[in-house]
Amino acid sequence: MQRKEMVPGWAGALAGLVSGGVALGMAQLVAGVVGPETSPVVAVGDAAVDLTPAPLKEFAIRTFGESDKTVLVGGVLVVLAVIAAAIGVLARRARAYGFAGLSAFGVIGLLAVLTRPDAGALDVLPTLIGVVAAAWTLSWLLGRAEGGPVPGSATSGGVAGDGAGVKRSVAGADDGPPVAAGAAEDVGVERPAVMRAGAELRAFDRRRLLTGVAGGVVVAGAATVLGRQLGGRQTVDAARVGVALPRAANPAKPLPAGTDFHINGLSSFITKNKDFYRVDTALVVPQVEPADWTLRIHGLVDRPVELTYDDLLKMPLTEADVTLTCVSNEVGGPYVGNARWLGLRMSEVLRRAGLRSGADMLLSTSADGFTCGTPVDVVMDGREALFAVAMNGEALPVEHGFPVRQVVPGLYGYVSATKWVVDVKVTTFDADEAYWTPRGWSAKGPIKTQSRIDVPRPGDSLRAGRTKIAGVAWAQHTGVDAVEVRVDGGQWKQATLAQVPGPDTWRQWSIDWDLAAGDHTIQVRATDASGYTQTEQLAPPAPDGATGWHTVTVQAA
Repeated sequence: MQRKEMVPGWAGALAGLVSGGVALGMAQLVAGVVGPETSPVVAVGDAAVDLTPAPLKEFAIRTFGESDKTVLVGGVLVVLAVIAAAIGVLARRARAYGFAGLSAFGVIGLLAVLTRPDAGALDVLPTLIGVVAAAWTLSWLLGRAEGGPVPGSATSGGVAGDGAGVKRSVAGADDGPPVAAGAAEDVGVERPAVMRAGAELRAFDRRRLLTGVAGGVVVAGAATVLGRQLGGRQTVDAARVGVALPRAANPAKPLPAGTDFHINGLSSFITKNKDFYRVDTALVVPQVEPADWTLRIHGLVDRPVELTYDDLLKMPLTEADVTLTCVSNEVGGPYVGNARWLGLRMSEVLRRAGLRSGADMLLSTSADGFTCGTPVDVVMDGREALFAVAMNGEALPVEHGFPVRQVVPGLYGYVSATKWVVDVKVTTFDADEAYWTPRGWSAKGPIKTQSRIDVPRPGDSLRAGRTKIAGVAWAQHTGVDAVEVRVDGGQWKQATLAQVPGPDTWRQWSIDWDLAAGDHTIQVRATDASGYTQTEQLAPPAPDGATGWHTVTVQAA
């Protein structure tokens, strides 16, 4: 005998949503064992990042800043929620529709997982188990919602059809669905049903559905939490805290007096780790155990090198103050920061490996498969290019590349600052391309001279009279020689510069200005040690860094 499902649409959607939640929770739980990057949400999100056109990525970074990954994951979850709800609605009529929808969802997840770099056979388990869990949950919830046969129906001794034992709905409308007499008085049970010849009359049981939903939510939440704990973050955090950093064989010189003006609102000379910007392609921060970490140097070398974390810490380490900048930074943007790094000079490792003639690029790869291409001549010209292990006196934060990352002064991060670095192939720009190059960005990425106004902020209301204007300027590995400020398009005036330990850091600047009452436009420009002065011409970040004068508008009264 066929059964005609009469679960309301909202109930089917709710069952679908909860089933989707269970799927993601179970997938997260299994991914905690197999690897966090194998979660279907992460895999689909990573695929979306890779497939997104460069202009759209720039828009996301510009609009959402360091929250761009959160927004992307949130968007993926919203889409999944809509699909899950639709699957639940379809499954009310026939389970096969729901299972087909879940299978299609699973195929998408499997394709995203299997197209990841270094994907393995076990990586499919989170998606497969998630889909199976969703199918079982969906069937179970809809079964609870359907309840049992309505008294007086064909299977309970009644007559199929609009005969005795059936009355109209409580609403009393002529076109309302019929329910069994007396059924409306059952607490928590609704009885919408339609009799068809040869069909079984079923009752909708809201109470059993909602209790099942509550159970599904608990399972989804518990699986998600446990999966994240199993994902290794706590283990890696504990390992990071336990790292005993060696003394630097080549310590940085003490900062000269006057490197920081200590002006309220002005970026400090050293950026705290918690405040340091983060821009990368990793939706899930790679969890790399230092005991498992190795760095392989190979390619156009005479003697391939492989280092463990302990090997690296035993080698003579160098300390250096270096400012990093992201190529996505708009004029006046926040994606720049300065820190004191500790690490092994990249040039020492490359000399040990023996560079071959013609090699001009280092193709570095992170633990999550991201690649960047760094010019060999920049790394070998004497600057403090490091395989860094520490940042501002502590082991690298996990989100900033623990256990090891690259730091190369003078190059934008997308061609130099590989986090969680595990592999360096010595090659050529003709033979290999890094992640961002085929997406329209410049292959070499030298940092452009820039300056920024930190004080006052755009839109500030100030008191007329003597006003402090201050900010930072940078021209890594060239150095900033002068900063000029002008107000309302007037004459440029020289700002006072703070001291710096060398050419690889940003430089604070400050000037006092008498502002009359009214609206004012303030502009800044920097001149580097080569004699180059910032151009006024505005250019976007793509393909090789933004240009233009930072401008803020304020009101004095």
